[in-house]
This record gives sequence, C-alpha cells and structure tokens, in this order.
Amino acid sequence: DVQLQASGGGLVRPRGSLRLSCAASGFTGLTFDDYAIGWFRQAPGKEREGVSYISTSGGAMYYAEFAKGRFTISRDNSKNTVYLQMNSLKPEDTAVYYCAAVWVTLKAMMPRTADEYDHWGQGTLVTVSS
Repeated sequence: DVQLQASGGGLVRPRGSLRLSCAASGFTGLTFDDYAIGWFRQAPGKEREGVSYISTSGGAMYYAEFAKGRFTISRDNSKNTVYLQMNSLKPEDTAVYYCAAVWVTLKAMMPRTADEYDHWGQGTLVTVSS
C-alpha cells in the first residue's frame, strides 16, 4: 500500500521559512509519477483546508489564495518526494500539515478536495510564533 511520510515541521518565528517534505513508498504496479500530490493543513479548532497541489510531472501547480507568493510546491520523482517551501510564515499558518496522494488517469490532473485523495501521511506540525 502507498505510504506517505511528511516531515520538516517545527517551531519558526513569524516571517521565517520552513521546507516540508513528503516521501512516498509502497507502490505496487504503479510509480510515484502516476500520482498527483496535495498538501493540506488543519489548524486547532478549524476544518482541514487545501494548501497546494501538484500534477504527476510537476508541470502544473495550484495554490490556495493564502499560499500564493509565499509557498512553493515541487516534486522530485526520482526521489519519490514532494516538497512545500514555505516563506514569510505567519502565526495563522500554524497547523498540522498533511500530504496526500491520488492516482490520476490524466497527467495534468490536480484534485483539489480532500475527499478525492486516497492516501494520507501522518502530518507534521508547523508552529509559527515569536
């Protein structure tokens, strides 16, 4: 079964940066580049929300409005890893960040709702505080 391992979270001061990683493994009959990847987050007391998504080749990306200009998603298919570079962090970015994967039939697809994703990592906590 596909397994995702998110890492890179931690405590950072406002305006600081973090890079999250999502390492994937356990593919059977398929490969990492058959999957679109999404990053989601859930803050205390709030619902989970989408942050950013990337297509199988990395050629197409989508960002939530709050992430535009500050976050960058990328993937290295040779390493089965997706990254989320987060700059200019704000206290409101504090949340548990999850990566998720879904097999897609069209390479440019980037599902944008959590329900469309089949495989989830365990989450990594990002705390932005002075």
